[in-house]
Amino acid sequence: MDYQALYQSKLTTAEEAAKVVKSGDWVDFGWCTGTPDALDKALAARAEELVDVNIRGGVLLAPLAIAQVPNANKHFSWNSWHMSGIERKMINDGIAYYAPLRYSELPRWYRESICPPDVVMIQVAPMDKHGYFNFGPSASHIAAVCETGKKVIVEVNQNMPRCLGGFEEGVHITDVDMIVEGNNPPIRTMGSVAATEIDETVARLIVEEIPNGACLQLGIGGMPNAVGSLIAQSDLKDLGVHTEMYVDGFVDMAAAGKLSCSRKNIDKGRQVFAFGAGTQKMYDYMDDNPALMSAPVSYTNDSRVISQIDNFMSINNAVDLDLTGQINAESAGTKHISGAGGQLDFVLGAYLSNGGKSFICCSSTFTTRSGELKSRIVPTLTPGSTVTDTRTNTHYLVTEYGKVCLKGLSTWERAEAIISVAHPQFREDLIKEAEKLKIWRTSNRR
Repeated sequence: MDYQALYQSKLTTAEEAAKVVKSGDWVDFGWCTGTPDALDKALAARAEELVDVNIRGGVLLAPLAIAQVPNANKHFSWNSWHMSGIERKMINDGIAYYAPLRYSELPRWYRESICPPDVVMIQVAPMDKHGYFNFGPSASHIAAVCETGKKVIVEVNQNMPRCLGGFEEGVHITDVDMIVEGNNPPIRTMGSVAATEIDETVARLIVEEIPNGACLQLGIGGMPNAVGSLIAQSDLKDLGVHTEMYVDGFVDMAAAGKLSCSRKNIDKGRQVFAFGAGTQKMYDYMDDNPALMSAPVSYTNDSRVISQIDNFMSINNAVDLDLTGQINAESAGTKHISGAGGQLDFVLGAYLSNGGKSFICCSSTFTTRSGELKSRIVPTLTPGSTVTDTRTNTHYLVTEYGKVCLKGLSTWERAEAIISVAHPQFREDLIKEAEKLKIWRTSNRR
């Protein structure tokens, strides 16, 4: 088959491609770095012709053109699988909504449960000689999106890194309806959050638990990045990677010679990930790198897959937690922050792993905009807060005041352990609240 001739026959402009969208359609914008640029702008230009166009996507790295048109919520709704700060602002504008999920299930949802996309608009790497458009750092669930989409439109970006995979890391031209060559903007970056002294203290407590040959999953944020930086400077060796999100910390570890992946039980020699967002340094490292393996989230986040890897170390953040060990990593009361992502999948999978551990880490306190110091450890979660990890699943809790294992502890033992890593300023108040909740014994240490 002459793929170049087929390419030319499907090539069109963003403006022409956007014309296939009708009022009431479900349109999929892919995910993170794969969110379209020229197609987004072309669709926004048609806003006055359209009502109730429902768009799905997530982890936006830049504002959407469709969200900036007048009366945007009349014309479009944005339905996010996982929210960035940009999307949180869109909630207040009445255009954005969160779709609760276990991220590992998302490809199956497209194939079995949800309204199939009427139109798919995604940004991809240039077609290779075999006719494939690579999804770049965002394999995630996009193969399932393309498989179920009624019209598939790809926006080619010369700057998209080509991420090699095991499966479902691209779409073939025979499964594409229209091709748009965009303006080749730089792939949007997500800067690393600078680690604080507290982050570094927490990181040290976690790194001392990691053995040589362990396999790592890092969440997003200052603390996981601090763990990555500390590992890069450590004596650890032969570490592996099997993670939902690929972040800059892994690049630093690789540069330091820490990531051989040689002791992984599966996918030996490969750093496995579902999607990535970071600096240009990271995208350059990912491009055509056979040491990495881009894979669908139904594989990377499957707790049954994770459990097959010995000494699996899962490291994630929390917004706050209560005295029974319920973890909230998604909201501040009813105010939405991010999403469930794969945190619970990795908490479950790591515990099933031979020698595996999951760590939920957070600073013991935060400071409000008015300057008030507040505890992240609370007696009970604020009404409206989401339980991301149930109390039965929490393994290790780590703050700058120490780490505690919550497995096997009764309610009063849990309260004692959790309060022991709270900020000293709040411990007495937490003890009083624990007494009211009937989860504190007079024999507890104070």
